[in-house]
Amino acid sequence: MATIEECREALDQLSGNLARAEGGVRGAAALDRSLSCHITDLDRTFTGRLADGRIQVDALTPGPPAGKAQIRLAMTSDDLIALVAGDLKFAKAWASGRVKLEAGLRDLLRLKSLL
Repeated sequence: MATIEECREALDQLSGNLARAEGGVRGAAALDRSLSCHITDLDRTFTGRLADGRIQVDALTPGPPAGKAQIRLAMTSDDLIALVAGDLKFAKAWASGRVKLEAGLRDLLRLKSLL
């Protein structure tokens, strides 16, 4: 099980990856949406925004998300680390239920290119 600090570092790395992306990936990440990422095995939730192609984490709270963000992720700490490291493919993890992603239909269609 990864630590909260490792999860935060992974989110920071993912944010940097999105900021450096080009083409369609950069366009898909250029949303301005509230975001939550619930780390299920640690029972903590990072909340913030996906804006200007970056993930901006504003808070870390215990338990599941208190509010309903426009883009909601849920996964274990190890799956977050593996996703960011490239050891776990998002589409496969999502299809198998290891990663949960909830968002509006338009956002899902735009985010599809990130998968």
